[in-house]
Amino acid sequence: MTARFPVARPRRLRRTPALRRLVAETRLAPADLILPMFVKEGVAEPQPIASMPGVYQHTRESLRKAAHDAAEAGVGGIILFGIPAAKDGVGSAADDPAGIVQAAVRDLVSDLGDSTVIMTDLCLDEFTDHGHCGILTPSGEIDNDATLERYASIAVAQAEAGVAVVAPSGMMDGQVGAIRTALDEAGHPDVAIMAYSAKYASAFYGPFRDAAECAPRFGDRSSHQQDPANADEALREVLLDLDEGADVVMVKPAGPYLDVVRRVRDTVQVPVAAYQVSGEYSMIEAAAANGWLDRERTVMESLTAIRRAGADIILTYYAAEVARVLRG
Repeated sequence: MTARFPVARPRRLRRTPALRRLVAETRLAPADLILPMFVKEGVAEPQPIASMPGVYQHTRESLRKAAHDAAEAGVGGIILFGIPAAKDGVGSAADDPAGIVQAAVRDLVSDLGDSTVIMTDLCLDEFTDHGHCGILTPSGEIDNDATLERYASIAVAQAEAGVAVVAPSGMMDGQVGAIRTALDEAGHPDVAIMAYSAKYASAFYGPFRDAAECAPRFGDRSSHQQDPANADEALREVLLDLDEGADVVMVKPAGPYLDVVRRVRDTVQVPVAAYQVSGEYSMIEAAAANGWLDRERTVMESLTAIRRAGADIILTYYAAEVARVLRG
């Protein structure tokens, strides 16, 4: 007589929502999420971004209200992108103490205190009249070392406004080291650096360039952002940034590069961030508006996948909305 053995039935633990919650391997929390926000100088009311439904270029006052709501929902942080009233070849507004980002940082630090982490993007593309991430040579190439001097000055201006974390996104060689040195020498050793270490030359950034008004007037950014074909290169960039003093490393975009997120997570001993970028957001919104996807389920699934891949921190335009859902 053949002995009968119990049959494994994994479905037993999937039978009800409560059981599925109990045994879930991956969990999202509001504190894992960072909300990117845009603030524009010289506008009287929030400006909707056509390619990113539900996202706005804020005034300083509307930013304060939206940031308060996000902090109240429990988001872990807010990262600011600024659009100045005037642009020039060197991005003078980027490190102006009275510039839009510095003014907005002072507002939010005053309003929110330690209830959430105030962060700033640190780049030049929103501030230059040519739309590139650095200072240009007469031939139109980016001058890496001249750009580092500008980044260092911007970092100090943002730190003096009260920011807790700066996030250099320009992908210049040596940018983290230059910024860390500048912050330390200016008396801001406690300001952390979240480095855009593995930032790819991606087609998924299109709507962001509408939001930040930073599309390049000529050429592209392939000379300094990473080739989508490469993953080993991402690890080299991450390790270089850590050697230079990065406190957090980031992969951008998130969804198309989950393999890179996992490889970075398995390699480093610092927090790993991933940015669910504008194109990822806009695709979900467009598909949901056409009835092709269940919006809420798709949003949660996409963020859970990023978390499951190994991201400790997720930058997403859904941060405040999802934080409210998670808190019930």
